[in-house]
Amino acid sequence: MFEFLIKKLKAHPRKIVFTEGTDPRILEASARLLSGTFLTPVLVGNPDEVQAAAEEIGFNIRGAEIVDPANFADMDKMVATMVELRKGKMTEDQCRAALMQANYFGTMLVKMGYADALLGGATYSTADTVRPALQLIKTKPGSKIVSSCFILVRPSATGDREVLAMGDCAINIKPTEDELVEIGLETAATAKVFGIDPKVAFLSYSTLGSGKGEDVDKMRNACAKAKALRPDLEMEGELQFDAAVSPRVAHTKCPDSKVAGHANTFIFPDINAGNIGYKIAQRLGSFEAYGPILQGLNAPINDLSRGCNAQEVYSMAIITAALCAD
Repeated sequence: MFEFLIKKLKAHPRKIVFTEGTDPRILEASARLLSGTFLTPVLVGNPDEVQAAAEEIGFNIRGAEIVDPANFADMDKMVATMVELRKGKMTEDQCRAALMQANYFGTMLVKMGYADALLGGATYSTADTVRPALQLIKTKPGSKIVSSCFILVRPSATGDREVLAMGDCAINIKPTEDELVEIGLETAATAKVFGIDPKVAFLSYSTLGSGKGEDVDKMRNACAKAKALRPDLEMEGELQFDAAVSPRVAHTKCPDSKVAGHANTFIFPDINAGNIGYKIAQRLGSFEAYGPILQGLNAPINDLSRGCNAQEVYSMAIITAALCAD
């Protein structure tokens, strides 16, 4: 999968902001990225402190851009832009103070075109990544919410890699019917970025009317609305997980479905099911899980786990940059 993404980035090299420029994991990943030619790290922090941190742990970050909010040449322009974006919700002084924080400053670097994407959160919460993104990057036209998905990868019996998409597993706690429509369409679009030909299953404890309940209706109706909006996509729902992935079960329960038995993009009814589901696949199914990948924003902004390692930073940087529109 990563060969596919790197090839895409080599055709369109990008710049990615790391908001925690002195973190050893960020520096190790940046040094590795700099050995290629497809992605330039933009490290937020004091240049002397960033260089000293890199030298202390022995990583060469020559070629990275180091940007310090305390000495940023276009800070006045950035403050004015942020004041306009916040439209009376923050004063000029409040914006200037916020921009001394790496998460807000890094987000504005993307908003103003100094970089293409951002990866943060190695030392702060998901909310501190998502909040500036919602306030400044905002949702893209046609999107009303930010959602998330995970990409899951494992070797297949044929020697290729099996790649799946699952959403929403991290952001929306109990999405409404219309929010599930958006989550389904956004997750299908994300799946395509990773080389998946999406076959989307809206999951439930019922298969095409075998069970009854409010959540069954929600998933069935969401799938119907998604199909009406995007008749070009292959989608089915509501489906139980076994009917979604097992051709034998699908033949019995829904023989006329083109998706059932072959689904590779899964939409969960709520965050409980989504979070549990991807972790079962990760821990018991030997899948590598990449994410959460944020969806619905005007630019790629992603969040790291505070327990991440340098390899995960490197992988998520490539994933985040690959989401940039060509």
